[in-house]
Amino acid sequence: MMPAETETVAELIDAAYSHDYELHASYRANIVAVADRARDNQVWVAEDRASGRLIGTVTTPHAGRAISELAQDGELDFRLLAVDPAARRSGIGELLTRHVLMLARIRRAERVVMNSGPEMVGAHRLYERMGFTRMPDREPIIVRDDGSTLQLLAFGYRLG
Repeated sequence: MMPAETETVAELIDAAYSHDYELHASYRANIVAVADRARDNQVWVAEDRASGRLIGTVTTPHAGRAISELAQDGELDFRLLAVDPAARRSGIGELLTRHVLMLARIRRAERVVMNSGPEMVGAHRLYERMGFTRMPDREPIIVRDDGSTLQLLAFGYRLG
């Protein structure tokens, strides 16, 4: 991602996530904080060649680091895979996920891991089709600002 694309990436993430479910204010603030996240991580984008429009994004940590507590030694985690709602079902999500897998191989990771909200069933189908499997023993329960709870799902892809 180029620094000038920060606001566009934030808008893309917000549109993609709010298209699927209601976002709590603190979570929305977190996911659109692209500039903050880009300081410590790598924010990747997919661009439509014909229009030059950004249509997808995913965030990975720098080599030797992790984005979340989910990642253990030898694992690469990723966050915020997002595809413009108008570009869904065009292969962009799979392209970005394959990019993460390639990056993990380059870094000699043993597994790629990520968390996902239970309502993101389209993304879950993509991950499972690509060979990711659920990791129920690593699925945290988070407490939202309003006191409600949410159990995140965990998925992993063993590299071999």
